[in-house]
Amino acid sequence: MGKTPFVHREMFERVNFLFQAARLVLEQDPANIQLCQHYIQTMRLVAEKNVIRLHPHLKRSFCKQCNLLLIPGLTSRVRYRSQSEKHTVIACLHCGTIKRFMWRKGYNLWLHNSEAWLEQKKKQEKENKNNNAVNTKSSDDP
Repeated sequence: MGKTPFVHREMFERVNFLFQAARLVLEQDPANIQLCQHYIQTMRLVAEKNVIRLHPHLKRSFCKQCNLLLIPGLTSRVRYRSQSEKHTVIACLHCGTIKRFMWRKGYNLWLHNSEAWLEQKKKQEKENKNNNAVNTKSSDDP
């Protein structure tokens, strides 16, 4: 038994390519906002249709309202506040949408919890059993 095949590999590569293309477009020509928005919108559609979970780092790097990459000083404004609880405020300069990220001690993303990895592993094992059952049925047919 070899390694299990990487599911949706082509789609992950496409999402990665679209994200890099959007970033490159904005770095080369900051006035070309429409093309950047198109790339991010396409990236999100590809991820949604193929049920791919984007990494939190990717999710936090674009505006969910106008699909624009949030590059500090160019397309977004970043401020650090400590009124009631310390947090980072990122404001999109194109549409004005505001994101807030709290600085909580001991906070881990779900991705970094051991429970998340256990669920991933159980899901992969279940898919492998289903694939093996399908393969044995198809090999039994004349």
